[in-house]
Formats: sequence, C-alpha cells, structure tokens
Amino acid sequence: MAVDGNWNLTMTTPMGERNSTLSLKAAGGTLTGTQGVEGNTAEIFDGTVNGDNVSWKVSIDKPMPLTVEFTGTVAGDSISGEMGIGPMGSFPFTGARA
Repeated sequence: MAVDGNWNLTMTTPMGERNSTLSLKAAGGTLTGTQGVEGNTAEIFDGTVNGDNVSWKVSIDKPMPLTVEFTGTVAGDSISGEMGIGPMGSFPFTGARA
C-alpha cells in the first residue's frame, strides 16, 4: 500500500512544533506500526486505512498520560492531517516519507 514505510512528521502542539518518526504497515484495512517522539517509541493501535485515508491512535506518557488520535491523508511521499490531543483540541501535522 502507498502508506507503508517510514515517515518523518512535524506536529503542531500547544507546546510548539514537535518532530516524530512513524513506521506504518497496511494489511487490508488495518494499519499497524510504531511512532516515536524524543526517544520514546510506542505501538500504534486502532489503525485503519481506506484508500489514501489513514487513522491511528498512540498512547503517550510525556508530558502527561493521554491518547493522541491521528487522522490524515497520504499523497505520494507526503502525509498530512489532524491530531486530537484529548481536552486540548485538534492540531495539524504534516510529514514526508523518510
């Protein structure tokens, strides 16, 4: 699938821009992989893929424990979308194939 591979993301957050690495693998409509931020890597979960549309969740514990929900679109070697950060709202992310 077009989404498979490694990605470098830039996330706009309430604490400024954060960089993240993302490794994705699609099998049918299921999306699996890992996401890393500042040396901490976690498995993604509830991942789905439908054509160019992707969504996944990842649990973090820094700066506070919460689940971040991503929804986005893959276009060639680019990915972009929104990430929901619990009670803080939704913020944009962009990325490029690594």
